[in-house]
Amino acid sequence: MADALSVIPASVLRNLSDKLYEKRKNAALEVEGIVKQLAATGDHEKISAVIKLLTEEFTNSPQANLRKGGLIGLAAATVGLTSEAAQHLEQIVPPVLNSFSDQDSRVRYYACEALYNIAKVVRGDFIVFFNQIFDALCKLSADSDANVQSAAHLLDRLVKDIVTESDQFSIEEFIPLLRERMNVLNPYVRQFLVGWITVLDSVPDIDMLGFLPDFLDGLFNMLSDTSHEIRQQADSALSEFLQEIKNSPVNTQHLSTFCHAYVEVCSFLRSFCASDYSIYLLKSVDYGRMAEILVQRAGSQDGFTRQTAITWINEFVKLGGYQLVPYYADILGAILPCISDKEEKIIVVARETNEELRSFKAVPGEGFDVGAILAVAKRHLSSEWEATRIEALHWISALLDKHREQVLSFLNDIFDTLLDALSDSSDEVVLLVLEVHACIAKDTKHFQQLLVYLVGNFRNDNSLLEKRGALIIRRLCVLLGAQTVYRELSIILEKESDLDFASIMVQDFAHLTDPFNFQALNLILLTSYELSELRELLKKSLADNAGKDLFHALYSSWCHSPMAIISLCLLAQAYQHASTVIQSLVEEDTNVKFLVQLDKLVRLLETPTFAYLRLQLLEPGRYTWLLKSLYGLLMLLPQQSAAFKILRTRLKTVPSYSFSGDQVHNDVHSKSSNHMDGRYRSFEDGDMSKEVLNEQNGINFALRLQQFENMQRRHRECAKSQARLRKTSASITKDDDAAGGRDVSGVAGMATGGGDGEKSRE
Repeated sequence: MADALSVIPASVLRNLSDKLYEKRKNAALEVEGIVKQLAATGDHEKISAVIKLLTEEFTNSPQANLRKGGLIGLAAATVGLTSEAAQHLEQIVPPVLNSFSDQDSRVRYYACEALYNIAKVVRGDFIVFFNQIFDALCKLSADSDANVQSAAHLLDRLVKDIVTESDQFSIEEFIPLLRERMNVLNPYVRQFLVGWITVLDSVPDIDMLGFLPDFLDGLFNMLSDTSHEIRQQADSALSEFLQEIKNSPVNTQHLSTFCHAYVEVCSFLRSFCASDYSIYLLKSVDYGRMAEILVQRAGSQDGFTRQTAITWINEFVKLGGYQLVPYYADILGAILPCISDKEEKIIVVARETNEELRSFKAVPGEGFDVGAILAVAKRHLSSEWEATRIEALHWISALLDKHREQVLSFLNDIFDTLLDALSDSSDEVVLLVLEVHACIAKDTKHFQQLLVYLVGNFRNDNSLLEKRGALIIRRLCVLLGAQTVYRELSIILEKESDLDFASIMVQDFAHLTDPFNFQALNLILLTSYELSELRELLKKSLADNAGKDLFHALYSSWCHSPMAIISLCLLAQAYQHASTVIQSLVEEDTNVKFLVQLDKLVRLLETPTFAYLRLQLLEPGRYTWLLKSLYGLLMLLPQQSAAFKILRTRLKTVPSYSFSGDQVHNDVHSKSSNHMDGRYRSFEDGDMSKEVLNEQNGINFALRLQQFENMQRRHRECAKSQARLRKTSASITKDDDAAGGRDVSGVAGMATGGGDGEKSRE
């Protein structure tokens, strides 16, 4: 300290602490001259003493003017040292940096000015303090004083110039500092950070791309800033990075070939040069880490952030190749919601990315996790957006095509969800779900499991049966074969313990809330174009073994409904058996529910499906049992019903002469054995013997009638049992109500009696 006082006159020290800037400035010039002379003589001890004096007596002083003088003095000393300033920076820079947090804004301003002058002198030697300077500048960029901000910006530009021309800057040490500040919300700090990222990325020697995952999330966070300028700057920086990634020389799909060439080139360069030029050849792109960030940002509430994130994901899927395979499930989870985004641009990019991702050929076991992707698709089957649900189903279908065995191993995890999706409000979704189910059900085991689960869901969810039952069954018939589906359903319903439900499935829709919108199996069989081949086969039941087998297969479950059996017999042209079934009906069978079904059947007889039957009425002599069946139905209908009038009108058109013209009848009968009516073999059922009528083409109709009657007996017993339960329940409820009434009246009587007693005592 004494050495410094002996060198610097007292008047200079006094002026250095003056409140007037001009006096401080002049004093600083004198300090500069003194230090310059000391440097010329090499007296660095006295120079250190001067710096120590300026630090301890001035910059650390409680008086603001002294602190200002100390800062300008340190800057002047650095200027005086010129090229020899580097060896004293450890003394000079720290007190200046400490002054950046001074409570007095003017002191902070002069600290910026002092460091600016110091930096101009020392240039590259300044880099050793870069992290501390960056931290200080980051805080000053958001300073409350405009003048301090302005001075900090000037210093910031100078520091950027120094860094870009320096070969001593360590990006590895800087990145943690940057990462810590990327989530700051202050707009000035954000501008400061984006500015530094942009500048450092422009330096060829600095591989900012390799460290992009460390600050990528912060840049995306700035895209939703309230300041348009910050959003624009962040977007510009992100666009530049994305372009660099696209221009990267590494083709990741041929990474091994590139790495081999890279090693050879590096070896060649090292043979000529001492330095390692590998940084110029390879800028590493960590797709995986960045993909995790992009997936999160794709779900942002901000539309611009979502659009930018999905654009990056799109490019990554195209460029990342096998690096991205382990992240496919996460990426898919980000894409699927964006397919239903409210922004059209996002939808377009998301769809393109989805197709690109689905077309990539990945192999399970090499990072491709079928189970994880299925879990994502399953989760999005519950999405509120139809487009997302559709794409989730497309993914399940695609996985089944490419990796069937792996998907089936996870079937228990997704099967219930796929069944639930059959209740979806969208027909397109339901049709896609059925395609997935059909794909799963290609083998017998899963086919049977599907139909068992499906029937179980119909049993437990009447709304599903009512709204989607017909659509589901018809579509499965197309995808899996109508005969296969109907045979399996018949086996399941034959064993069904819930007789009411079995009746509903086959024909009885009277229990449903909207019965006329529901098509049971029998009605689908009679009317749907998808089952036209099945109808053609059944029409040959009495002449063809395949038709006979199908008739047998359906008969057992069709027994649950009288009207279904009658319809099946009319379709199979087993008219005598139809007449027998009609005559076997007892009083309990012909209830309102039956009459509703009968009304519908009569109307169906007027449709193109039964055109052949109506034409057969032109030959009443050959089709006596058909006439008898129709008249039997007519006798069951109330005379005032519309169905009665429709059927009676039809029967009136039957030629009357055949009933009294035996010759016509016999002529027709003599030719019946070889007669073909259109495409179908016709059978004259009016004069057959009892033995022939009981068994045709191997069909034992007597046994079938017994089977029908047994099933109907079970239904009647079940109905009576249910009626008794309802009656018992109603009686218990009535008794409880009556008992409650007696208790109330008893209490009232006691109250009344007590009153009378008191009155008598009075």
